[in-house]
Amino acid sequence: MTSSDAKLLPTLTDGLPLSVDRDIPETLAAQLRRGILNLIRTDALHPGVRLPSTRVLAAQLGISRPLVLDTYAQLAAEGYLSLRRGARPVVAGEAVAPPDGEEVLAEPEQIRFDLRPAMPDLSMFPRRLWLRSLRSVLANLPASDLGYGDLRGSPVLRHALADYLGRVRGVIADPAFIFVTSGFAEARALVCAALYAKGVRGLAVEDPSYSDWVAVNKSGLRRTPVPVDAEGLDVPQLAALSAGAVFVTPAHQFPIGGVLSAARRQELVRWLRERDAFALEDDYDAEFRYDQAPIGALQGLAPDRVIYAGTASKTLAPALRLGWLVVPSDLVETMAGELRRWSEGPPRIDQDALAAMIDSGAHDRHLRKMRRFYRDRRDRLLSCLASALPELATEGAAAGLHVTLRLPDQIDAAGEARVIDHLRRHGVATEGLGRYSTTCAGPRRLFIGYGRIADSAIEPSIRILASAVRELAE
Repeated sequence: MTSSDAKLLPTLTDGLPLSVDRDIPETLAAQLRRGILNLIRTDALHPGVRLPSTRVLAAQLGISRPLVLDTYAQLAAEGYLSLRRGARPVVAGEAVAPPDGEEVLAEPEQIRFDLRPAMPDLSMFPRRLWLRSLRSVLANLPASDLGYGDLRGSPVLRHALADYLGRVRGVIADPAFIFVTSGFAEARALVCAALYAKGVRGLAVEDPSYSDWVAVNKSGLRRTPVPVDAEGLDVPQLAALSAGAVFVTPAHQFPIGGVLSAARRQELVRWLRERDAFALEDDYDAEFRYDQAPIGALQGLAPDRVIYAGTASKTLAPALRLGWLVVPSDLVETMAGELRRWSEGPPRIDQDALAAMIDSGAHDRHLRKMRRFYRDRRDRLLSCLASALPELATEGAAAGLHVTLRLPDQIDAAGEARVIDHLRRHGVATEGLGRYSTTCAGPRRLFIGYGRIADSAIEPSIRILASAVRELAE
């Protein structure tokens, strides 16, 4: 298609027939997304129609431009819009070639249905609550607090976290032992450096577990995988190792989704005390438990042996880059020494804004809302899986933002990789066991996230997934 042909595409220059209402409980982002979807589904917006720019639509509705940008990106990821750099979004349908000189943004077009695990719905970020907290902080923060401050983080946030974590997660937290970090990656890197400085050389890790271990490798620690079974980390196998530390996700094992059993927790605590070892507990999504009360943190059983890690990435948004560590007292000095080598900490104002949300109760209210939101989406996903693949079992559905689908026995590691590739070529993004382990025995698995996919996209994405599994299982 030439540039002159591109000019023939219909374009909405006067805005969309949309409105938003700030007086209803639904977020502005959800209202905007719902409104555009309704226009597409009722054919008010035909395939090939160009939508207004983010600036024009934001001005029309009296909302922020980033909110419109996020909504367009979400709809593009779900397959409803086509994005081109430097051009207005186009309603998806028949392929529309980009005008000359315009570069295609590859990822939104490749991913129609985002089923990747452990990813939150970014459109649900509570913008008004966050803005209110920022305004409160800016109005009341004394000029003396605008300096570099304590490397461990804002005292205001550390006190708020001590109260919050004790109340919600059963964590025994003294504000003096809390370190605020720029998310979990920095927290893990800091812990590994501190453990090495403390004399630890071996780190046991769950198998399967996270795929990115660059920080561990750079720290000098040797990694040894320990199998995970129905009760969580296999502590008897851990006891046979010479590791001085262990990495665990006890509340919701990542990625399989199980819970470390009460018996295994006691065994692990005994091992920590007998070996004078440390555990790094990643409590990455424990706030989202749907069918029963949340499982308490392991740290509450052994605060002198367990380093507790949490973030705001799942509860609010990864872009905030806010995480925290609760550190045993005899690691605080070592941790502080390592911290001075590489970080000045996250922005103080954002830290205090999070503290204001926690102290005002807004954070708790947002979490209650999101639990209902994700639970309903999870239930819809499980219903679609049960209908499309009734012969396959699911695991880890009681908590978090993803479920685990056990693949048919005849699908091996190579077959799992082919399923993933088949789905990718059909616009479905998900992940399999092969990404998180090269040694894990047992059935192959897919990890299916429901954090970012819209309700309307769940059924078509699962149909594609079921078709791929059946085709490759034959």
